[in-house]
Amino acid sequence: MSDKKIVIIDYGMGNVGSVAAAIDYLQGNYLISNKRKDLAGADALILPGVGAFGAAIENLQDLGLVEELNQQVLMNKKPFFGICLGMQLLALDSVEQGYHRGFGWIEGHVIALKPEKKLRVPHVGWNNVNFDRSNLFFQRIDEGAHFYFDHSFCLACKEDLIIATCDYGGTCVAAIQKENIFAVQFHPEKSQRNGLKMIRNFLNYIDAQIECRQDQVC
Repeated sequence: MSDKKIVIIDYGMGNVGSVAAAIDYLQGNYLISNKRKDLAGADALILPGVGAFGAAIENLQDLGLVEELNQQVLMNKKPFFGICLGMQLLALDSVEQGYHRGFGWIEGHVIALKPEKKLRVPHVGWNNVNFDRSNLFFQRIDEGAHFYFDHSFCLACKEDLIIATCDYGGTCVAAIQKENIFAVQFHPEKSQRNGLKMIRNFLNYIDAQIECRQDQVC
């Protein structure tokens, strides 16, 4: 495995410690940072998130990280992994505690979770996830695998972006992918063996992208 450098973005609203512990376990090389120069020097970026959408956007803007993320992910095409709120921030907007604009990387909106069957909100706990096993981020993960969720809002987006769903009183988007951008609603860093497999798949993807750039065959 190459000596890649992953930056876990710390903007005051993410489980950076849990994500770091998972990468440590997998013997990955990472840096926890909110400095633009570190994002610019990274091979890949992870954006975890817990909390309110509006506060997250405000923190990222105050740190000057939205512009830097646009450059590194959209222009430089660095591998990106968004987790929970880190996925929702990619949308055009959110109605959580008012109206807030997101990154606008994908055509989607963050809406309130309104499950049928009087299921409770927030959705907290283990839920099986339905996915296409041919997708590289779900390789070596068994069909119907369980992952840990903790959210009150969900992403509504075009079907061609969706690579996984879960059923919680209705179908919810569980994971999306758009080129180098990968994101999940659940918490792989808290999902034990299946979560570690997913993070390993992301590390392998980074390796493949680094090798691709070095060989100039991308």
